[in-house]
Amino acid sequence: MTASTLEPVRATFRAVATTVVPETVALDPAGWSVLEHTVEHALAARSEGMRGQLLTFLRVIEFLPIVWFGRRFSRLGPGERNAVLKRLEASRFPLIRRGFWGLRTLVLMGYYTQPEIQVRIGYRAHANGWALRRRSGEQPATSQAPITLEVPALPDEPPATGRA
Repeated sequence: MTASTLEPVRATFRAVATTVVPETVALDPAGWSVLEHTVEHALAARSEGMRGQLLTFLRVIEFLPIVWFGRRFSRLGPGERNAVLKRLEASRFPLIRRGFWGLRTLVLMGYYTQPEIQVRIGYRAHANGWALRRRSGEQPATSQAPITLEVPALPDEPPATGRA
């Protein structure tokens, strides 16, 4: 059995997760285990260096708020946590922004790929696409007509620009 990548930063990871997806607050230990296992599985396919960068980034997230709020990230309230993550998301440094979006993606993947969550939100996608749903006779969840976009036709000739 391999060691957990998230173990040393679990409290920070969970604090980030509850900020990015507030519904994770309601997860029981089994739900957190599934979420973290999904993230660990995704991280296993990455290099050791990349996993190390993620750990470092989570440690920075944990201790950086001491400068602004006098407390570590995992000890902040939801509003303060959100403010910290918004600063990271809007950082002038591309590496920080990429780190934030990568971490956010891992959290979303860990939460929304859980079958129970997919059922709860009504997600019914299938690997075989819409064809499978048509064959099974499944009807759309709503009776609304599909949304269509009308694209205006392009003019035959480009408008005159007044330049010669």
